[in-house]
Amino acid sequence: MITIVSGLPRSGTSLMMQMLAAGGMPILSDGERVADTDNPRGYYEWERIKRLPQEPSCIDEAEGKAVKVISQLLFAVPVGRTYRIIFMERPLLEVVASQSEMIRRRGTSGAAVPEAALIAGLRAHLNQVNAWLSQRSEFLMMRQPYHDVLRDPARASQGIRTFLDRDLDIAAMTKQVDPSLYRNRTKDAAVTP
Repeated sequence: MITIVSGLPRSGTSLMMQMLAAGGMPILSDGERVADTDNPRGYYEWERIKRLPQEPSCIDEAEGKAVKVISQLLFAVPVGRTYRIIFMERPLLEVVASQSEMIRRRGTSGAAVPEAALIAGLRAHLNQVNAWLSQRSEFLMMRQPYHDVLRDPARASQGIRTFLDRDLDIAAMTKQVDPSLYRNRTKDAAVTP
């Protein structure tokens, strides 16, 4: 069994990887992308996973572990094995705001695209991903709303433990949720961690 943590960039995938690692789940990460202002606790990424379209068999190294695979790379996950996917869901306005803030902090410039167009593009991508996932019987899916993790991390952690069917440390997972790191909110976000 391979556990995949997926979602859009800035949707809470790093937080989920932190929670799994703290809970005792082995993770596949190389530490190449170091912690920074945007993710002060780290990204928990494995650089080689970016080669998944060219090297589908690299996923074999994640056997018995959790690995982060952003939503754009899910299409390259090979058939022939079973996967459990925790798919992080966050309001698209917050995803775009978080991505924009990350670009601003780095002093780079993103594409000069209106926010509404960015959101429409992300929505279309998610629709495509969801349609594709619904046709893949080897994927056992758990959709995990980011706000639910913030609202009740213990309950979210218990749900994750049940889904993964692993004896994870709920208290340690819960401690990974730091409300002060929830910085890019929509005006109507009803999250009170």
